[in-house]
Amino acid sequence: MNPGTPQGITVPAGFRASGVTAGLKASGGSDVALVVNDGPSKQAAAVFTSNRVAAAPVHWSRQVVSDGRVDAVILNSGGANACTGAQGFGNTHTTAEKTAEALGISATDVFVCSTGLIGEQLPMEKLLPGVNAAVAGLDDDGGTAAAEAIRTTDSVRKESVAVEDGYTIGGMAKGAGMLAPGLATMLVVLTTDADLSGPDLDDALRNATRVTFDRTDADGCMSTNDTVVLMASGASTVKPDKAQFTRALTGLCQDLAQQLITDAEGASHDIAITTVNAASEDDAETVGRAVARSNLFKTAIFGQDPNWGRVLSAVGTTDAAFEPDELNVSINSVQICRNGGIGDSRDLVDLSGRKVTVEIDLKAGNESATIWTNDLTHEYVHENSAYSS
Repeated sequence: MNPGTPQGITVPAGFRASGVTAGLKASGGSDVALVVNDGPSKQAAAVFTSNRVAAAPVHWSRQVVSDGRVDAVILNSGGANACTGAQGFGNTHTTAEKTAEALGISATDVFVCSTGLIGEQLPMEKLLPGVNAAVAGLDDDGGTAAAEAIRTTDSVRKESVAVEDGYTIGGMAKGAGMLAPGLATMLVVLTTDADLSGPDLDDALRNATRVTFDRTDADGCMSTNDTVVLMASGASTVKPDKAQFTRALTGLCQDLAQQLITDAEGASHDIAITTVNAASEDDAETVGRAVARSNLFKTAIFGQDPNWGRVLSAVGTTDAAFEPDELNVSINSVQICRNGGIGDSRDLVDLSGRKVTVEIDLKAGNESATIWTNDLTHEYVHENSAYSS
């Protein structure tokens, strides 16, 4: 697409969006986004954080999408509205009602998302006028403005588009830390002008997130607000094959997930950890995640040290099926661990580039899985130690 062309959620037909400044962020940046499905279909599906300490908007939006319909999504950055009690839930309800009133729809069809600092009430005297401004600013080309407004510690906005045979899928995401399964400090809005039923959307979304966002693990920390919502307008009138749609959606979600990892707070390396020849897919995922969550491994990569011993020690903490003296480990295609012992010289591994690949061969079966993570840097510690101050 040409520069200036909308890159995300408003590329599919039937959607308008906006991003405005309500004064929620100390930076003065835009902080309220709105996405509206103009139909003719209003089918939707969503997945949420599995964190038991879930934010008020998560509780509200679970109820909204339970009937498979979402007309609009209102999002704010600058405050998570998590751990805010009855008042916080009331503020979410009020936000939905205000949005619904301005759009002439039902509040029970308004999805609400929030992101930012946990444990503070939203300044409703700023947010509600922001809702009105977002409604007034709705535009067929408003996707990029919306993607900008949901940023918190993100250094860049994150958008993606998949153009298929007769229909389109668009997406925007935010997230740069607390990226762990159960989704991430991640808000994702996905739109399509394909004509699909609610159950088909739900099935496609769960299959797509399972192998993309749920395998994106920047720092092992799970947020209270993680939400991915998919809306279908049906405006293209195309009814795609569900399997083909799922593949296209998965590709778009993977693109957004990679953008999240690349923008992870302070990261200097993007790391793909692939476990192969596992007895089960669960084993492969468990092994990859154990390595991804090893601070020793992550700091080694930051220091450009291909310390395969830290990989093996993390693998050994899991209950996956393997024999320790049969494990192979390769980093950037150099097999530096062979049969549980010394392999090729670690001096052959070049970690000066951004991309790092780790392959762990369990020699226990035929299944595989990839976990995407990043290194642990001084900048990550600095940014998160100063986040609320």
